Amino acid sequence: MRRLALLAWLWLAAPGLAAEVERPLLELGVLAVGGTFPDYPAAEQNHWQGAPLPFLIYRGDILRSDESGLRGLLLRSDRIQLDVSLNGSLPVDSSDNDARDDMPDLDLMGEIGPNLRLILLREPEVQRLDLDLGLRAAFTTDFSSIDYRGLVLAPELSFKRLGLGLPDSRLRLGIGPVFATERYMDYFYEVEPRYARPGRPAYDADAGYLGARLQGSYRLSLGQRLSITVGGRAEGFWGATNDDSPLFRRNVNVAALLGIAYSFYQSDARARVSYDPLD
Repeated sequence: MRRLALLAWLWLAAPGLAAEVERPLLELGVLAVGGTFPDYPAAEQNHWQGAPLPFLIYRGDILRSDESGLRGLLLRSDRIQLDVSLNGSLPVDSSDNDARDDMPDLDLMGEIGPNLRLILLREPEVQRLDLDLGLRAAFTTDFSSIDYRGLVLAPELSFKRLGLGLPDSRLRLGIGPVFATERYMDYFYEVEPRYARPGRPAYDADAGYLGARLQGSYRLSLGQRLSITVGGRAEGFWGATNDDSPLFRRNVNVAALLGIAYSFYQSDARARVSYDPLD
């Protein structure tokens, strides 16, 4: 009971952080990212992949796309935020994956949806503990068409810390379970009868628990235009709904990445924004 009372007091009494700063209204840049990634959840193989990606930062009055991601300002207070949750995975050539040989390739996947963030604890300009409740719709594309692949529910408890080790740095750690609809699970684990082989029987996936994720990143800002990020993710699939699929090969996946972002254009027009470096 005392712990609950203390938590409630911290929730109500901890001061907010909403410094008004002036920043470019529009920025354009490029992000070079590369790393080693599992081919799909519970795959037994990783591959090195990398790509340069353009990015846009827009700091509008209602809609913003910035260092904190894509977000609307319809619901934003010291304790509750309504943002947009994003995720995705890179394409996979099935001929490079033993379990999926002779099956269709996995296309580039993007996930987008609302995210309700509850700020549980905050030490201004130092650290913060959040609970994110993200619901995302998944889509894949081969750049000739776009296909809907179901829904993903991914609640996450995240910890953020500024200035750990180096000034102008930001550490983020997150952990949480992942649940998905049958359509999403089918994309990774279904084996249609025409693709059945010895050792790979036909399989129809079910909706439910996908696994759990522990992920982290460390971003270092080098001036107003350049930043470097290192990150990693460990996923555990014990007890997953589709662990009997012939495409389910490992209970643990590990990924690592390096990203370098450079903003080559910053508009003369400025925007006054309420800026929280822990977002």
